[in-house]
Amino acid sequence: MHSGKFPATDVLLEPHEEFTICKYYEKRLLEFCSAFKPVMPKSVVGTACMYFKRFYLNNSVMEYHPRIIMLTCAYLACKVDEFNVSSIQFVGNLRETPSGQEKALEQILEYELLLIQQLNFHLIIHNPYRPFEGFLIDLKTRYPMLENPEVLRKMADDFLNRVSLTDACMLFTPSKIALTAILSTASRAGINMESYLLECLSMKENQDAMARLLEDMKCMKDLVKKYEAPKLDDVALLKPKLEKCHKYEFAFNTHLKRKGFEEDEYITKKPKMDEEEWSDDEMVESL
Repeated sequence: MHSGKFPATDVLLEPHEEFTICKYYEKRLLEFCSAFKPVMPKSVVGTACMYFKRFYLNNSVMEYHPRIIMLTCAYLACKVDEFNVSSIQFVGNLRETPSGQEKALEQILEYELLLIQQLNFHLIIHNPYRPFEGFLIDLKTRYPMLENPEVLRKMADDFLNRVSLTDACMLFTPSKIALTAILSTASRAGINMESYLLECLSMKENQDAMARLLEDMKCMKDLVKKYEAPKLDDVALLKPKLEKCHKYEFAFNTHLKRKGFEEDEYITKKPKMDEEEWSDDEMVESL
């Protein structure tokens, strides 16, 4: 250990290790939202996932622990998307004692303003779920060649869930993601929907737009195909290193103002040991 406030470099996470940690907690966030009671709308889940991705574009897991950030993202998404659950209901989904739930809520409320600031106050998220429903309605009304578009729903939902774990939502428009989910699902079911693109979506007169759409769809499917969930053995090795990072007082930790709160001197970071009194395994009642 070096003298002073900074830890030795071997304590810090490498970029690829941070990426693995982020992927792991993204998956945990999706699992937490899926197990949430009452049932959380898909739009809220998508908003929470996007908040998490955007937050760690400009922040490090060594500075802000993803365990509390993921919960704060879910909590803020409930508010923004008007999913009316009380704070007590929210932390009630944590498999914790009443005192543990109270501590978790304190941390969520403490980080909420930080999250909003780090998102640059851009809180409205356009998810692919609404255009997905729109395309299904369009298929039912204008595309009689497909007798029952609802047969595509289950597999398309699965595709959208897998897409949410990739960077596709930051690279492509929601409507294009929704359309890819439908066409990809139809293709897997042996249904050719090229005529829908050409006739109903007027792609016949614009071959350039058609070519760009097909290229983007291929990129999205490749992202989903290449996605690999982080191996639990790798995460188990990285977690102690992450916790060790949070035990040290970095220059951006307790002895300096927290990033995002430069003007709010009355807000201080709580000791890391207090933050870590509840673990990943205690987050949800059942996964």
